[in-house]
Amino acid sequence: MPSIYDAIKADHDAHRDLLDKIEATSGDSKDRRSHWQAFYEDVKSHAAAEEETFYSKLISKTWGQDAARHSVHEHQKLDDLMEELNETDMSSSGWLTRFKTLKHDYEHHMEEEETDVFTRAKEVIGAEQDQDFGNRFEARKKKERGLIDEKKEDSLED
Repeated sequence: MPSIYDAIKADHDAHRDLLDKIEATSGDSKDRRSHWQAFYEDVKSHAAAEEETFYSKLISKTWGQDAARHSVHEHQKLDDLMEELNETDMSSSGWLTRFKTLKHDYEHHMEEEETDVFTRAKEVIGAEQDQDFGNRFEARKKKERGLIDEKKEDSLED
């Protein structure tokens, strides 16, 4: 299994690819829908698994509390944008405008994690633990994939 850093980075690379593919589509097309659905489901499960396995460990350090809060806040903003996009007609110019905001914000978030957060996180999750955390991340992500609809319904009830 990959290290936690490799697992997160591999997801980010897949997400960057999907963002580019979505941006290259137009209108309410089959390609846009399929790429969007793949992106949506993977990002939702990725973010939840990341918060529960990676950021929960970083909170043990003073600096980690701020990093975790910042990243979780960004996850929430990105999640809100994704839900807004789900409710918007894909053929409208408004959909593409909001998508470009999501793409910009998410690319910034990934870059920040891979440079700033990973560097500091290695003080907390070193080489001797990173594969174990990678395994936990992958297992949690798989479980989260099955909870997407349930969590969405719970969110609507709040």
